[in-house]
Amino acid sequence: MKNLKIDINSDVGEGIGNEDQLFPLISSCNIACGGHAGNLETMLSVVRLAKKNNLKIGAHPSFPDRKNFGRKIMKISNINLEKSLKNQIESLKNILNKENMDLNHIKPHGALYNFASNDKETARVIINITKEMKTKLYVPYSSLISKMAIEEGVKTCNELFIDRNYNSNLTLVSRENSNALIESSNEMFTHVHNIINNKIICINKKETNVEFDTLCIHGDNPNVIELLKDLHLKLKKIGIKII
Repeated sequence: MKNLKIDINSDVGEGIGNEDQLFPLISSCNIACGGHAGNLETMLSVVRLAKKNNLKIGAHPSFPDRKNFGRKIMKISNINLEKSLKNQIESLKNILNKENMDLNHIKPHGALYNFASNDKETARVIINITKEMKTKLYVPYSSLISKMAIEEGVKTCNELFIDRNYNSNLTLVSRENSNALIESSNEMFTHVHNIINNKIICINKKETNVEFDTLCIHGDNPNVIELLKDLHLKLKKIGIKII
């Protein structure tokens, strides 16, 4: 395990305003591009800050539903969904081009991320856009969209969450449950240490094997800065870097 390097990503540009503190502690970011949050001004500001911190930059498109912050499944045709997602991603790409930066990946937001993980038609829309954009796709580990993307030759990054607990089927525990979030630094380190060793202890205490390419912490977690600072220190002691 010593000398292992891991990628930690976070969703940003969503109005929290903590990117200046957050960015030195992560290695890639997913920038909201107008569907659930964000606009051209915020995208430009966050891109420049990410560039300053040498972060990998991804697009974080959503159902076009700012009212519900992209957290509810939206009834929308595949054609209109594709059009919206393309517009969102291209608006970020245009800014990246002007800043001489590359689009490293796409990671859907909220309800779209969860719905597409196991809905074939929605997954197909996202996969086709990713292929067209010639980039990578951040996907939930062992999901339908992950398997479909690999079959289509799309480069995927399996993602697991370090501030959320898991059910035995590797779905995230609902935020409506009191045990959904991991809020203590010791608990988070144990969770991350297990993931690094390719396992997750689910809420029913069952141990499940996993694989990962990137780990996510939510940027709107009120204690995200303190949790990440402590995680950095704990990982450094066992020879693991976040890059």
